[in-house]
Amino acid sequence: MQVTKLFHDFFESEKAGGLVLVACTIVSLILANTAWQNEYLHLWHMQIAGNSFAHWIDDGLMAIFFLLVGLELEREVYQGELSSLKNAALPALGALGGMLVPAGIFLLLNYGTATQAGAGIPMATDIAFAIGVLSLLGNRVPASLKVFLTALAVIDDLGAILVIAVFYTDTIHFAWLAAAGGIFIALLIFNRLKIHHFLPYLIGGVALWYCMLHSGVHATIAGVLLAFAIPFGDGSEKTLSYKLQHLLHKPVAFIILPLFALANTSIAIDSSWNESLTHINSIGIIAGLVLGKPIGILLFSFIAVKTGLGSLPNDLRWKHLTGAGLLGGIGFTMSIFITLLAFSSNNELIAASKIAILLASVIAAIAGFLWLNKAITKPVKNETTATS
Repeated sequence: MQVTKLFHDFFESEKAGGLVLVACTIVSLILANTAWQNEYLHLWHMQIAGNSFAHWIDDGLMAIFFLLVGLELEREVYQGELSSLKNAALPALGALGGMLVPAGIFLLLNYGTATQAGAGIPMATDIAFAIGVLSLLGNRVPASLKVFLTALAVIDDLGAILVIAVFYTDTIHFAWLAAAGGIFIALLIFNRLKIHHFLPYLIGGVALWYCMLHSGVHATIAGVLLAFAIPFGDGSEKTLSYKLQHLLHKPVAFIILPLFALANTSIAIDSSWNESLTHINSIGIIAGLVLGKPIGILLFSFIAVKTGLGSLPNDLRWKHLTGAGLLGGIGFTMSIFITLLAFSSNNELIAASKIAILLASVIAAIAGFLWLNKAITKPVKNETTATS
């Protein structure tokens, strides 16, 4: 199977980015539980233009992360794994199962309680972490497994974005939302007029983000909308979409996501931290990510193949998809992001949920690595082409 140059670059940057995320998480947890605890926690609550530093990261910089996700999704739709219904069906249905089953497990335990709003937490897969763990297996990993896991995680992120827009929007200010809609339409017109200069899209994107910020719909959604307004063209290296996607890879992987990890894993852990793991919210998160993810991904992938909607690539076996399902349980970035929205007024519940997410992600990462390490024994030749 051939792998496009941009996908190869993306995979490599996400691989290194995942390892950086692990390091940042460890450093953040250590600093938050040492003699420098007060200074470290104060750093993220420092006020900048009326909002905390952490808030600007979550609502501002993460919009750039969602812009990159949107650009990756667009490329997958036009040229990648999602460019045909047959190819898209396997990762798309796998991702759907990987969202519905974990949410179902969580709701089974939490429905009718004060924590049922957390159903979206175990639905997400962290692209950087999952690819980072997969990369530890080196050249033994089939190209189709890399593409499947990446496509699944990107679709998973799209699902999380839709969940945020629909279920985590309390109050909508329609005037601001209408203004955002007008700006988005203007950007689409720029696209149709074949305007390929970045400046109009940059100005429009900032305005779109500002209107979204005041509309009640989470501001990061602006990043995805902007991605689909930027001209894709033929997808070559000369296009605006390609240049922007290539430009954003490293800043997102090595600056934005590490800052998000540092800000949101600064958890002061007390001696009774393990007691929170017995709460139905924590059990729902852990069970959803560790069990629900692989069950949902495998079950819906099996349905896709057996119904003929999708097909299993020649170099993939069900044991490979089992490993991908286990790695899908690494929630981290998006799971923490949804936690902040679901329990915005309850800091204790946020902290407990973060601990559950971290524990579940570690279990999923170790289980996925050990499974694939045993399942994949021989090196494979993954072809890379310069085409896009």
